[in-house]
Amino acid sequence: MASAITQPFIDNPLNIAMLLPIAYLFYSIALPNISPKKEVPSEWREGYSWRPKSHPPTILFRRYSPKTLQKFNGTDDERILLAIDRKVFDVTMGKSFYGPGGPYGNFAGRDASRGMAKQSFDEDMLTPVDGPIDTLEGLTRDEIENMESWIMHFSNKYIVCGELVENNEL
Repeated sequence: MASAITQPFIDNPLNIAMLLPIAYLFYSIALPNISPKKEVPSEWREGYSWRPKSHPPTILFRRYSPKTLQKFNGTDDERILLAIDRKVFDVTMGKSFYGPGGPYGNFAGRDASRGMAKQSFDEDMLTPVDGPIDTLEGLTRDEIENMESWIMHFSNKYIVCGELVENNEL
């Protein structure tokens, strides 16, 4: 006499045929064949779970003055930083835009708040490095909203790595 579990398999042999693929799938999911790769893949099609050759450099959040920020222009230092509304962004990944010769290259290592607000790349949009930080007086509501949209764009794309403070606050 067969039990309640085995009776359906005896009555219909198709159930046994269906049980075999289910058992195989369960086995392959529960006990996958994981063998370590011998070589690091050279492209994404070969695998995505490999480690990079080195860890990217650690970026510490710190305070910058206009004078200390100036050296991060892509020429004096390979890192490229710029500030908007006292937030300092590491834009090194966008070197073709913010590095030397790029369309926004004059903002590298500087406070770009007024230039971003006014959509102007002119040198006169930049405050002197020796002077106080731009208070952004005289900007219209639309220009402030434009600057805030740039801050949102940069916050989503680049790392905020510091804050901009007056030269005498460091």
